[in-house]
Amino acid sequence: MNKERKLIIAGNWKMNKTVAEALDLVRDLKIELAKVTAVDIVVCPPFTALSEVAKAIRDSHIRLGAQNMSEHNAGAYTGEIAAELLKEFAVSYVVLGHSERRQYQKESDELIAKKAQAAHAASLQPIVCVGETLAEREADRTEKVLETQVRGSLTGLSKDQMVETIIAYEPVWAIGTGKTATTAQAQAAHAFIRGLLDNMFDETVARRVRIQYGGSVKPSNSRELMSQPDVDGALVGGASLEAKSFADIVRNSI
Repeated sequence: MNKERKLIIAGNWKMNKTVAEALDLVRDLKIELAKVTAVDIVVCPPFTALSEVAKAIRDSHIRLGAQNMSEHNAGAYTGEIAAELLKEFAVSYVVLGHSERRQYQKESDELIAKKAQAAHAASLQPIVCVGETLAEREADRTEKVLETQVRGSLTGLSKDQMVETIIAYEPVWAIGTGKTATTAQAQAAHAFIRGLLDNMFDETVARRVRIQYGGSVKPSNSRELMSQPDVDGALVGGASLEAKSFADIVRNSI
């Protein structure tokens, strides 16, 4: 698949996998994906497995991501993780503003913007998640919600920082439900987000930013989703917990 932007497939393991299970998974992924270099491949284990997974993938082209981080660099923030602490484990990417954190931890666009700025200050690439709920889509508010989240969550980023930022469009109604946005719905949302970036920054920035799709991505639908002109990869949840399914998604995207 020939695209202007290099595809990026990231596996968000969420609160799953012991260290031993994480190592089994990445060892299998290293074998399955040993010859795949046309796609950026990222795994995002729980914090507890970052150190060992980092060692296990050191001799591969799989990159390491974290599932969250603090907007603060250090200090009295019990239970939080700073960007500099993540970098000790060779973390390259960090997922910010996932819908589950927006919902359960009440994370705001303003907070996510501060986290994105902190990530860039530490030379981490943020994967900033946006997406509407089912009620919002049914009320025909998808574009309004996306505009609010995109503008709010990217506040304060320079053009250079924006180019090094990944956006993940994740319709909340499709996460973990087995429902997937149709290719037309996904493409329309991605194109809308790219148009916002053109308005917020400029055409060059908008053309270069990678926008992933997330929401019940699996081997059976990944090829069609990745073929859309504005879909530049996937943020994979459940299907990333099994080596064969995640590897098939990666291979289907090429």
